[in-house]
This record gives sequence, structure tokens and C-alpha cells, in this order.
Amino acid sequence: MVSLLLQGSPAWAAHGYALWGELKYPEGFTHFNYVNPQAPKGGELRLVSNLRTSTFDKYNPFTLRGAGPAYLSSLMFDSLLAGSLDESGAAYGLLAEDVQAAPDGLSVVFRLRDTARFHNGDPVLAADVKHTFDTLMGPHTSPAYKTVLAEVAGLDVIDERTVRYRFKSPDRELPLTVGSLPVFSRAWGNEIDPQTGQRKTFDKVVTDIPIGSGPYKIGPVNFGKDITYVRDPAYWARDLAVRRGTANFDRVTVKIYKDATARLEALKAGEFDLMRFFSAGDWARRVTGRKFDTGELVKGEFTHSLPTGFQSYVLNTRREPLDDIRVREALGLAVDYEWMNRQMFYNAYQRVEGLFGNTDCSADGLPSPEEAALLDPLRGQLPSAVFGPAYRPPRTDRESSLRQNLRRAQALLREAGWTVQAGVLRNAEGRALVLEYLDSNEVGARVVAPWIRNLQKLGVTLRFRPVDFALYQQRLRGFDFDIISINFQGTHNPGSEYADLFGSEAAKTPDSGNFAGMANPAVDALINRMTSAKTRPEFLAACRALDRAVSHSHILIPQWSATTHRMAYNAWRLERPTEMPPYASGEGWAIDTWWAKQ
Repeated sequence: MVSLLLQGSPAWAAHGYALWGELKYPEGFTHFNYVNPQAPKGGELRLVSNLRTSTFDKYNPFTLRGAGPAYLSSLMFDSLLAGSLDESGAAYGLLAEDVQAAPDGLSVVFRLRDTARFHNGDPVLAADVKHTFDTLMGPHTSPAYKTVLAEVAGLDVIDERTVRYRFKSPDRELPLTVGSLPVFSRAWGNEIDPQTGQRKTFDKVVTDIPIGSGPYKIGPVNFGKDITYVRDPAYWARDLAVRRGTANFDRVTVKIYKDATARLEALKAGEFDLMRFFSAGDWARRVTGRKFDTGELVKGEFTHSLPTGFQSYVLNTRREPLDDIRVREALGLAVDYEWMNRQMFYNAYQRVEGLFGNTDCSADGLPSPEEAALLDPLRGQLPSAVFGPAYRPPRTDRESSLRQNLRRAQALLREAGWTVQAGVLRNAEGRALVLEYLDSNEVGARVVAPWIRNLQKLGVTLRFRPVDFALYQQRLRGFDFDIISINFQGTHNPGSEYADLFGSEAAKTPDSGNFAGMANPAVDALINRMTSAKTRPEFLAACRALDRAVSHSHILIPQWSATTHRMAYNAWRLERPTEMPPYASGEGWAIDTWWAKQ
């Protein structure tokens, strides 16, 4: 989240940061429009975990090993800036009372509020911000932080409550990026290890209670099964404009169930109050029962304006034959999404078409002159299709059909050296085209089965391999797979995080987000142009060019997305604002702004 680029004057004036234009909320605003500032405090919100893990074994959400409980980071750690849910690319001072980005774009200065306090009563100081940054950039946290913050040159402590982030090159997104980092206390896990006689390294800070400054603390815990966060009545920011009308529940309890069936039955039995649904089949056929008939439980579909994201099958190009673009394109041609949407999804979804659906960054038609100016110097490094119409996934319900698509796929495979030999598709060395689809959920077998059948018609064998989630995570961290499915969250303001998803350096970094192994200097150049853009037109040209380059590389086979949040909730226990803000993220809206019926 970021603030207005200030021109010339060094005076402290910015109460927030907007990426490209004016902030929606003026200085001195009293609360966000989408909250109820008079919402009563009290009661309990009972949730089901939104994580795929079936347990948790640590309280530290930043270390590599183990699994932390859901929602801990957002409930317990404040950041320098807080985003609003009714505008994109903007944030307002939370720990920071004001923010100033340098006119040259090479630094941003935050001044901390003298009222900011950690849960243990200590003031939040510049030294804590630096400690957090140094720790996240150190050896004991996820490499994703190093990638996202790769263009941060360093952090300077100017005085007790003032810090300056320095950037390696101008990047309008970086003030928002660093401003949204969680801040934790230097005292967290700072005890002496009795075995070594030295202070613990951060990877050993596992079950130490986090010392944050957020609205909630950890309360009762049934370790590995459920956790209750307890509202801090002395929360230092409770009367700030960015927090008024939020954190209304005295307790937020998060329960864990071992499988989807158990979760659904627990909801129907009243064991928790709210659940978000991702299965169209469950939503259409199984969200029923006595509590729904009485009106105690209500089904709500809330339309949002979030980016569609790019949920996709990810093809690991580090492995043969997925290093051949013709093979990758052929695999995508065997997906019959239109049939799946009709027969399996109750027409509840829309097809993902690129990286930036439902945003201004989405590429369309032929490259504009501005896009062409970025792409033309990269000819020879990018597929020729990049310079034509924007990528659209193959369809089976209009100008083409599954039969025609499979014929195109067959031709591509033949061109790549794969021919049918004794009824089996083989290459010149006689190797059969056999791939593995890795998943941690056996329910995924039903969804991938139509694709497997269509690939069989081409002579391609795709084997479904379900594994325990812990093993699944381990294999993903080491890129030990052929094909996986990932739901990539979208953004209206793509930035340096795309170097983690598609950058060459991330491709060789274990546990990075570059699951596909994309390592193309041309893509690196486009990401750099996107993050260094000085004007919105320059930014849009770069992100649209990036969309074309990645999509036409066929490293991702687009899946589907929904334009609504489907949530069932207990209307007898919960009250909510009338309208959902356009950029709310489902359960996060409920946690932040709903309240208990009195």
C-alpha cells in the first residue's frame, strides 16, 4: 500500500499514499465508509480455518517449517500503513502517523505514532521496524520476502520514531509494499537458549507467543485443533480512523476439520458461524438443512470487484517434455472448460483469460503502440504469438470444438517429435508421454478426470497423484512435480511480487513462487519496466505486455474464477454492514467489520 508522491517540500503532510492519484479519504477523515462506526463490541465469531492444512504446530507465520494457525498474521500484527477495502492502490497511516515518498522515487520515510504500543506495553519504535525488516530478509524466513523486497536497498533509523526505506531504483509500488509489512517486537523470542547459551535464531522462535501490536492476542488454544484470538481492550489504535468500526468481536475462534465433509456437517450443526464456499457443487446442492429452513443459517452471494486472479494448472518447465512450448500448448487444448462448467460447476464460474482479469492491466486485441515499443526489442526471446492478438484460452462452444482442438494438439505434438507408436504416443527415443498431476486433495480427482480422459485420446497419460499436505508442500518447495494447480491471487497494481512468480532468479530459488520455472530475460525486462514505470500509461503498457508474454508462453493452463464470495453465515448471531466494499476478501470482511447481535 502506498502514498502520494510529494513534490519538493520536505514537510510532513501525507496521511496516506496513493499509487497513481488522489486518496479517496482526506486528511482528518473519521472512519472508512463501509464500516459501522457505532458497531457494538462483544460476542464471538466462530470460523472454520481457511487453510488447507489440517493442523497447526507453531505461532510464527514467517518461518519456513511447520504450519501456523489461520488469520494470525492479520489479527496480531499491525503494519505501517493500512489499506482500505473500497479503493485500490492506496493505504493510510496505521503505525505511521505520516509518510513521505521522495520526489526521485528512491526512498520513503515513515514517522511512527508515539501512541503505538505492542501487546506487552512497549512502544513501537524505529528499531522494531528495522528488526522486523532485517529478520524477514534474513536466512530463517521464506525466500519470498527476499524476492518481493529485492529492490529495497536498506532501511535507515533516522531517529527513535522515524525510518527511511531506500530503494535501488524508482518504484511507485515499493512504498506500499514496505508499508504493508507486519511489524513485530524485538523482544519476541529474544530469550537465551538454555542449550546453547545464546539467543535463539528466528527459526527456533516457534511456539513463543508473538509480540505484535494488532487488535487481537492469542487466547485459549486446543493445539492443532482450534485457536481463539481475544480482542485487546487496550488496543492502542482502536480510535484511529483506519480502525474505527473494526475488530468488533471479543473473541474470534478458528476451528480445524480434517475434510470438507466434516466442515459442512459442522456448519449445519451450528458448530461455527460462517463459512466461505469454493465448491459450486456444495453450494448448489449440499448447503441445505433445518437451520437453513428456519433462517438461522443464510446463504449469501456478495459481488466483488476484485481481480479474477489466475487460478491455473502450472506446468513445470524445468522438466522434459514440459520444456517444449508445443507440448504445453497441446496439453491446454485438451481442457474442455465449457463442458466442465455446464456439467460440473452449475455454470457458476467464468474462464480465466490471463494474469490480470477484471483489471486495467488485462491485455486485449493487438498490442498498442506503447506495448509494441516494449515488445519489439524482445523479438526472438518471446513466442511469435506475443506480437499478435492477446491470449484467449481455446473454447469448445463457439467457433471451435473439442474435436478440432484435439486435432490441433495432435499436430503440435507431432511437430514436437511425438508420434503414435504401437498405440502409444512416444518420442524418437521411444519414451512414452507420461505426466503426473500432484494434488493434496483427493476431491481434485473428480475435477481433473475430464482432462485426463481427453489427453488419453491424444495418447498422453496423466496420472493423478494425491499426497499428504505436508509432503505436497515439501515437493512444491523443491519444485518436485510435473503439474500442479495453484490459485494465484490477482491484483490491480502488480509490482515486484511478479519477480517471485515469473523472474529468472526466483526460478532457481527453492520455495519461491516461480513454480513454472519461467526463466526468460525478456520477461525479467518487462517486470522491471512495470515496477519502474513513472506514469500510469507507462505502467499499463508494461503490465499488458507482461500479460501477453506469460500467457503466450503456455506455462499456465487457465482454470476458472467466480465474481462473488459465496458465504453461509448465522443470521441469528451475526450482524453485518448492508453493503460489502468492492475489494473485500470474503471472510476478511466479516472478521474486520461484522459484529455480534446483542
